[in-house]
Amino acid sequence: MRRLYLKIYLTIIASLVLVVVVAAGVWRWGAGGPPGAQVIEAAGEIVSLALPPSHAPQFEQQRALDDLARRFRIDLALFTRDGQPIAAAGQPLPPPPADADGDWIRGRGGPAWAFRLPDERRLVVRALPRHRHPAIHFLLALGGIALAVAVAAYPFVRGLTRRLERLQAGVEKLGAGNLAARVDVEGKDEVARLAQSFNHSAERIEDLMKAHRMLLANASHELRTPLSRIRLCIDLMQQNPDPKYKAAIEQDIAELDQMIDEILLASRLGTITAPQLEETVDLLALAAEEGARYDDCLVEGEPVTVRGDRRLLGRMIRNLLENARRHGAPPTNVAVRSAGGRAVIEVMDGGKGVPEAERERVFTPFYRLAGDTEGAGLGLALVQQIARLHGGDATVAPKPGHPSCFQVGLPKLAAANA
Repeated sequence: MRRLYLKIYLTIIASLVLVVVVAAGVWRWGAGGPPGAQVIEAAGEIVSLALPPSHAPQFEQQRALDDLARRFRIDLALFTRDGQPIAAAGQPLPPPPADADGDWIRGRGGPAWAFRLPDERRLVVRALPRHRHPAIHFLLALGGIALAVAVAAYPFVRGLTRRLERLQAGVEKLGAGNLAARVDVEGKDEVARLAQSFNHSAERIEDLMKAHRMLLANASHELRTPLSRIRLCIDLMQQNPDPKYKAAIEQDIAELDQMIDEILLASRLGTITAPQLEETVDLLALAAEEGARYDDCLVEGEPVTVRGDRRLLGRMIRNLLENARRHGAPPTNVAVRSAGGRAVIEVMDGGKGVPEAERERVFTPFYRLAGDTEGAGLGLALVQQIARLHGGDATVAPKPGHPSCFQVGLPKLAAANA
């Protein structure tokens, strides 16, 4: 049973079935209540046969009444047609109403049954009270059932609430700043799935916070370099107003602006799970548009369409081309093709490529290969972020004759939807 509501529902149904079964058993086989009217009438007919006739002496009628009361453990009172007492045995009984014929009479000693005998005499009968009323047996049985249900339901309810309490404690720890807070996943019902969702969310928040802290630390370090150069150029310009210092300042400002743009983009991509704007994009046309910005760049392939954010996909291709320009060697070739239901973009240059041990790390933010001084190390990280945001991935994939090759695979749009 994996659904919590089914557990609760079946527990209630089983409890109700148990109550009905036990109550029916008590009612069927337990001590019953007062006899029904039909039984009393039959008993009255039998009593009338055991009593002397109405013209018999009073002492005979009294003796017969005493014998019946002792034998059946009942209170009896015999009255004339007019309601005058003839004989009585046991506790006093009220006289029957004038029109009573098979009716209950309510009195101090409990209910009694009054009925007319065939000779018009009236007989009032009351069963002697027992040591324990039948209703008490029934109430005790229901109390036992309630106790059994309470005992059986407690472990289930307590186990459920205990898991919810642990989940609440985990939420409070996370809210207090403990990003490592996790809860144990117990069972396979909704509470267990809620615990899994909480752990996944907590892990996601922790990863985002770590990424932001790392981004902030690296960004502050990287921003100091162009700022220091700008400050140095300003100091030199005050001593010697050479135009080359102005050009250097403008270049540093452009580098600083690009770095800030990449930092903000990387931060934004880390907080979303899908493109915010989607449209049909022809990757070959987009690659040709971006490749036209660079010299010695050849774009070839086949038209392949995907769904995604055109601006981000263009930024992804531009970063690959910029990486080839900065760290590779001309010429640069861009190939767009379809392979196995996926759109593939390959950017190759004449450089020596990325060492095998570094092929995973080059996509880490702010990571540079040994000897690289250009850029902030965010270009390839953004390429991989954008690719994964669109359901794909970016890898280093050297080919024969092209040791420096980066490959991006994206889900291709079906021809019927293109």
